[in-house]
Amino acid sequence: MRVGVTGAGGLLGRTLVPLWREAGADVVAWAHADLDVTDGAAVARAIGQARPEVVVHAAAWTNVDGAESNPRAMAVNETGTKTVAASANAVGATVIYISSDYVFGGAARRPIPPDATLSPVGAYATSKAAGERAVTAAAGAWLIMRTGWSYGPGGRNFVDTMRQAAREARPVQVVDDQVGAPTSVRLMAEALWALLAGRARGIWHVTAAGETSWHGVARAVYEASGADPGLVRRCSSAELNRPAPRPAYSVLDCTRTVAALGAPLPAWDDQVRAYVRTGALPACGLLEAAA
Repeated sequence: MRVGVTGAGGLLGRTLVPLWREAGADVVAWAHADLDVTDGAAVARAIGQARPEVVVHAAAWTNVDGAESNPRAMAVNETGTKTVAASANAVGATVIYISSDYVFGGAARRPIPPDATLSPVGAYATSKAAGERAVTAAAGAWLIMRTGWSYGPGGRNFVDTMRQAAREARPVQVVDDQVGAPTSVRLMAEALWALLAGRARGIWHVTAAGETSWHGVARAVYEASGADPGLVRRCSSAELNRPAPRPAYSVLDCTRTVAALGAPLPAWDDQVRAYVRTGALPACGLLEAAA
């Protein structure tokens, strides 16, 4: 299978590209330096020359607070996605869009199913929802994977930030009124490979099992690091007063995904603790199952 990956230098791309190559895919990897997805002519040329069967569109504006004041967030997440989808369709490739739990506003109180109505709040969330609509409006085959609270080596993320703080035994203040599920980029890459192997299409939710607050994640990281979890202090979102709103509850219902994979998704705390202790993301067994 020939696969094109945009955003190959990002957090997900750095894990997905080598993992999929090891699994047998012929991967053409485009980092931002190789391909700016807002450049329509360049995107059409790159995809047209590579002629992949699948395009994983992982390129994205991910600075949530920065999106509030920078129109490039919408240019990347909506216009760039529209361009990638159109170029993928032109060569008959399935386009895979990596979306976010932020497309839901946070009013839910139980895990959110894939067919729930989008309710984005804030510029970043709105741009990701617009990207979804651009994909679903395209003429060709598509798959949307929603996920959230991602972490892994090679890019800025909350788990690694807390790992460093724990090493330095620094006190930190972390919100306890936002609930989600920390998810490793390895789990995302493996689950996406398995879904693709099963010829899945449509919208899928992929997160680690369970739920917690950011405060809960930070305490787990400190404990796994051997640091005093008492250094992790609670605060509210209002106290932090960040520029962009965050959903209070964005746990995704992965029931359909578990059924399609034929295996449970790993627990968030087991995965986080293993990563913190070893520095490596634990395998999830989904690549072998899809072989």
